[in-house]
Amino acid sequence: MTNGSWSGTVPGRRTCDEPSERLTCDPLVTYDFPSMDQVFKALADPTRRALLDELFTRDGQTLTELEERLPMTRFGVMKHLKVLEEAGLVTTQRRGREKLHYLNPVPIRLIHDRWVSKYAEPLAATISGIKRGLEEERWANTQSSTGAGQ
Repeated sequence: MTNGSWSGTVPGRRTCDEPSERLTCDPLVTYDFPSMDQVFKALADPTRRALLDELFTRDGQTLTELEERLPMTRFGVMKHLKVLEEAGLVTTQRRGREKLHYLNPVPIRLIHDRWVSKYAEPLAATISGIKRGLEEERWANTQSSTGAGQ
């Protein structure tokens, strides 16, 4: 470590050479955040989406529990879970001999915030404008019908 920057090369860890990368420059802290490409790749497969659906239904399932619900081998489920873990969509926790799998919705929310919400906002504004216009028209028709009867 020289001048507060760490430039060692540890597989799976970013170096602290670039100023934008200098969060703590602690060699024990992993700065590898899953890329959006990894998340999209993980979500592209229907089997992995089915695994995420199972975890959404009931979080904290073991490999055996997940394997029982899919028409594939234990090894196949393990490979899909590894891709989901690498994308940050699934986290694991050991409980004795069991390894529990949990859904992590944060990467999906980040995609929503980046891609969906900016396109949904104009649509929501348009729909609320139409609703407001219809309500005003309805109110005007109600007022004219009550005023005409007097």
